[in-house]
Amino acid sequence: MILKVGITGGIGSGKTTIAKVFEVLGIPVYYADDEAKRLMNEDEMLKEKIQYHFGKECYLDGKLNRKWLSNLVFNNDEKLSLLNRIVHPATILAAQVWMQQQTTPYALKEAALIFETGSQQQLDYVIGVFTPVPMRIQRVIQRDGLSREEVKNRMEKQMEETTKMRLCDFIITNDEQELVIPQVLAIHEILLSKVNIA
Repeated sequence: MILKVGITGGIGSGKTTIAKVFEVLGIPVYYADDEAKRLMNEDEMLKEKIQYHFGKECYLDGKLNRKWLSNLVFNNDEKLSLLNRIVHPATILAAQVWMQQQTTPYALKEAALIFETGSQQQLDYVIGVFTPVPMRIQRVIQRDGLSREEVKNRMEKQMEETTKMRLCDFIITNDEQELVIPQVLAIHEILLSKVNIA
């Protein structure tokens, strides 16, 4: 029986980078954000729903106009909530199907919104990636070219970090002080031992 493990953290925490370390160890990773983008581009029913609620401008030549849609929803809580209610169920279902197809001792689902969407109910364990807020803000400014205010605005849409970490079974500190790889290896060993017990 494969263990289903989530890996989460706020925007700019470096959870994708950490997930890639697990991949090096041979653990498959489902990247929820990438999968959501793929579904928004390829799932015809999802595309219809998005266009119905947000307008034809959401798509250019059949492809999702991400910048336009982001600008529309990130400044409007109601619209962001509606978009999440449309996209998250499809992404969660796709993750469940993907997990069942894996043959490794455990598989990871990397997602910013695990507790916010209730998808922890389909997972055996959740790993949290903790990074101090100033470092997260700086990373996102450099990575996405957003202003400090835009980054803070997006952070406010996510669960408060210490609350999120308290809900996690394991925590990896990614603050450029503590080494990440030994932390990943320790969790990897614990998860493998839990598979053997099961």
